[in-house]
Amino acid sequence: MRTSVLLFLTFSWLASLSFAENEGLSDSLEGTPPILGCWFWHESEFEPEGYRPYLDLIAEKSPFDILTTSLRVKDRELVDPETRSQVKEAVEYARSLGVGIALDLDVRLARGGFREKFPDEQQWMIRLRDVQLDELGRGEISIESAHLSDHYTHRTTPYIPLSGRVERIFLFERGPGGVLPGTVHEIDRKDCGVVAEGTDEVSIRVDLGKNEAGKTLCLAAGFEHFTPAVFAPHLLEYQEGLLELYGDLPLAGACKDEWGFPPDFKGCPDKNDYWYSTYRAEAYREEMDGRDLIRDFLLMTYGEEGKEAERVKAINHFMRMSYRRNGEIETQFYRATKKVFGQDALVATHPTWYPFPGVQEFKKNGLDWWIAKRDLAQTDESTPYSVRTSLAKKWGSRIWCNMYYSEDPEDYVREMWRGALSGGRINYHPPWPTTQTGSLMAGQKAVLGSDRMRGEVRVRLLDFISDTPLDCPVAVIFGHAAAMNWSHANYAETGVALADGFWRSGRPADLIPSSEIWNGSLRMGEDGRLRYGPQSYDVAVLINPEFEPAEAIPFLEGFSPERTTIFLLGDRTMDFEGHPTERLSQSWPKDRMVGSKEEALEEGLKRLREMGVASQSPATEVLKDFGYESAAPSRHGMARLIDGTHLFIHGEKSASGDRVASVFQVDGHEFQADFEGVLGVRFDNEGQVVALAAGGLKSFRSNNLTLALDKRLDFALKRNQRGEIEGIYYNESEAPPKEMEDLGGRWTWKQFPRTLATRPIKP
Repeated sequence: MRTSVLLFLTFSWLASLSFAENEGLSDSLEGTPPILGCWFWHESEFEPEGYRPYLDLIAEKSPFDILTTSLRVKDRELVDPETRSQVKEAVEYARSLGVGIALDLDVRLARGGFREKFPDEQQWMIRLRDVQLDELGRGEISIESAHLSDHYTHRTTPYIPLSGRVERIFLFERGPGGVLPGTVHEIDRKDCGVVAEGTDEVSIRVDLGKNEAGKTLCLAAGFEHFTPAVFAPHLLEYQEGLLELYGDLPLAGACKDEWGFPPDFKGCPDKNDYWYSTYRAEAYREEMDGRDLIRDFLLMTYGEEGKEAERVKAINHFMRMSYRRNGEIETQFYRATKKVFGQDALVATHPTWYPFPGVQEFKKNGLDWWIAKRDLAQTDESTPYSVRTSLAKKWGSRIWCNMYYSEDPEDYVREMWRGALSGGRINYHPPWPTTQTGSLMAGQKAVLGSDRMRGEVRVRLLDFISDTPLDCPVAVIFGHAAAMNWSHANYAETGVALADGFWRSGRPADLIPSSEIWNGSLRMGEDGRLRYGPQSYDVAVLINPEFEPAEAIPFLEGFSPERTTIFLLGDRTMDFEGHPTERLSQSWPKDRMVGSKEEALEEGLKRLREMGVASQSPATEVLKDFGYESAAPSRHGMARLIDGTHLFIHGEKSASGDRVASVFQVDGHEFQADFEGVLGVRFDNEGQVVALAAGGLKSFRSNNLTLALDKRLDFALKRNQRGEIEGIYYNESEAPPKEMEDLGGRWTWKQFPRTLATRPIKP
């Protein structure tokens, strides 16, 4: 026995262990989240065996378990036999290398097939434009169609307009409060000159006489677009059929990415464009007791004096319909994927679209991010960290996973270490944009540098010792209806700035829409505390609850401040239907009301200190992109997971992790460690180490465990439910370090950088 290994086994569970026979991975190792990379197919992948170069690179240079894979090729669709045949070959080859493929089986990659099968179920847009008639009652309106595109279409066929038509023509008088009461009349198209009615433009000309001079003429033009209508009656059937088409392939899962209506990157500031179909109009008519959707578009856009409550109601229901229908489509995709490919199939990627939850959601999906079910909490690009951690709680995910791309390989290093400190990981996206396969491969090779991937596998050691996400003692609950209703002063106020304030103060906050109360996800735990998935909250702030359904209010008022202190910022004066209600501020306890975000932050932090809630490392950096800013963690510090695991992260200087040798304190327990980049540790109530993960560990010393290793080692160990030690370690050779043999227990070897080798060490 080497004298350099000192083991003071003062805790009985470790002293009694020996190596266990094990022909496969331990249950807990199988349950750890996969390491995700992206693969976007270009024309070169369709060459004979054109998929091999990328897969060979991934197998040689990366630790990726699953590639989230999507077509980016013009004139090729998922329903084409040639596409399916080539994908089949690629999936089988990837499988032979130990790499899984989660294929993007979104209907937007088979839009031609859908249109051929259901030609009358394309998505329409209604565009409202107006003109004031001249002194003779004459006027002209010309509306051009919108040529829309996103990441699904920029190398293929955009959501091009297919046709255009005059839908409705309105005439009305306007006042300072909008349309004057009783002045709206419809003009028959036979009384107008239809100048153009086609794919690119719809135009009319009127001559209504002097009696109509000065009135407002409004044209509602309809344009058909090349994409399935979100409310199309056959959409769910087609979606499941697409999954079944690939059902006999050995796929690791399926992807649905940024689902919703085609995007408007500015959020349509004038609110005069609306996604429409006759199917949506019928659903609206049923929900709104026979109301006419296109007529209500006029109300939503211009407002009408005396109909303010009707406008509130119309917008609330219209946006909730977007939220519910898109959530229904996402949920059906999740269930169908499990049905076709099995319960272990991974449903990826992110439901988030524009990274910031704001005005852009008006025409996208109504902010359905929290009801779009995924196996891992997944986000994209610069999504606020408060959203990332919140989604991890919603889906019971031990980590969140953010798809990230940059043309600078060093940016991936920053994102990796920021994520490690906040309970997150990267879904590695190749550098973007690229146009040639050669440049794509070169960029990917830069990202897959050995130091970066060494850092990645070290961060992933943490997944082995804990199945809980970051502990966030604060919930910021924003009024979902108010945030989506542009008739309200707090439109698009989703509480990110307030959540950021808590993050910057070292008390991470989850950002949660109030609709999570409506659907029962945000609830009262058995201990009387506000609970969201595995997370219980000490403090919550309800922000802008205008239009909240009545049942949400008693729920929030029912919490004792000794359990969860809930502060109110804003007020409720109307319900979801636009009916006046008693002000919520009249019944809310005065000592739990705040008048500003600054006061909410101050009072929330004060309450956390009173409750003895320990701080974590503050978010000292800034996440800046797409015109928005939010708080971001640094690349070093301490964080706490819900199960009490403490993380010590240091990745400022080296991509693989900085060397640290210091004394640390965790819940009154002192220990010394010499490691590189990553250390996670959890103690039980008696102060015994029950879980330990470390990158490049050289030594560890606590009051009951001392390790001294000849060579630095990336490894993780924990006590399982049977009281046995089990662990993993990374090494270039399969031969176990003598230190692992001396520890006893059941260990699995994982080769760097690939994760193909999973043979357990035998005694």
